[in-house]
Amino acid sequence: MDPFRNMDIFVEVAKAGGFRLGAKALNIPISTVSRRIAELERDIGLRLFKRTTRRMELTDVGRLYFERCRRLVEEAKVAHEELTTTQGNVSGLIRAMVPIDFSFVYLNSIVADFLRLNPGIRFELDLSARPVNLVSDPFDFAIRMSAPTDMGIIARKIAEIPIGLFASPEYLAARGTPRTPADLLQHDCLLLSEWAWPWRLTPATGGEPVYVNVEGPIVTNNLGSLIQLAMKHLGIVLVFSERVRPEVEAGRLVPVLPDWEPTAASVYVLTETRLLPARVRVFINYLIERLAVVTR
Repeated sequence: MDPFRNMDIFVEVAKAGGFRLGAKALNIPISTVSRRIAELERDIGLRLFKRTTRRMELTDVGRLYFERCRRLVEEAKVAHEELTTTQGNVSGLIRAMVPIDFSFVYLNSIVADFLRLNPGIRFELDLSARPVNLVSDPFDFAIRMSAPTDMGIIARKIAEIPIGLFASPEYLAARGTPRTPADLLQHDCLLLSEWAWPWRLTPATGGEPVYVNVEGPIVTNNLGSLIQLAMKHLGIVLVFSERVRPEVEAGRLVPVLPDWEPTAASVYVLTETRLLPARVRVFINYLIERLAVVTR
């Protein structure tokens, strides 16, 4: 029996939670996956998966075997990539989940430049802020704008992005322009669910921060929608300053409380393991370097 022959297939199927998704991740026919898993179970003499008409899950023995095999497979893949990387540029597929507004403002140009430097790389980007399971979902990493609560995830803070308060001139003409953070309590504020509130504002000249329990008519998980609603004169929005630069230059939005600075948005890279393939590690390092320049 070759104990390594089918180990990588078993790990991918276990991570994906099924033969079909495992076959897709491996880019091989599902019939091959089924045959190789059956061969592995026959070789070791133990049932690794419980199969029903509706679902498939690991047996107790399968879970134990998965925990042992996963690290071996990851280390073997990393070792292989380390050798191939020394011979030239990185190559292969990078899968990531990224918030759409972060991608729009920062990531797209960084990915484009990275691809020019590394033409052997391909990307699959899921532009979403939905919860991610980095064990079962087929992503190498995720980017989030808040620290994760899942203690099993490795989170690395890679940047802080300046944010500001903005509103349309028409809204301010109708409702008045806030002069102090406390004035925000008399205004409609458009809220992003991914960012915590109360809003924390610090004097630009230095001093103690002020916390304001803002309220408003709309809470959403999409920053682009909030910007559109702000331009329809519905309230004050807290947003990446760079995200609304064209709107500010065109006069469709204007800064609010420019002498006060909201707390910068923290950017985190989430991974399931510290043992990253070379292509992923090289890109994340490139991303950190570029963000350090564009978010100054």
